[in-house]
Amino acid sequence: MKNVERITSVKSELLDIFMGMEVDEHAQRQRSAAQRNLRARRGIELHREFQKLYRDIAPLPDDDERQESELH
Repeated sequence: MKNVERITSVKSELLDIFMGMEVDEHAQRQRSAAQRNLRARRGIELHREFQKLYRDIAPLPDDDERQESELH
């Protein structure tokens, strides 16, 4: 009977260790996913900022066009 209790105790400890490892791995996966999401979101924001800047700057005439319009 004592051996069965000892085996049960060892099994319980092993299960606790395994579950703790699973929890740590899950937390690490969540942190990695959150970092990937933040990088992706920032990439999208940068893309939109560059598009807006391009649209804002595009209508401005360059120096040659400006000089021609001043002459006429």
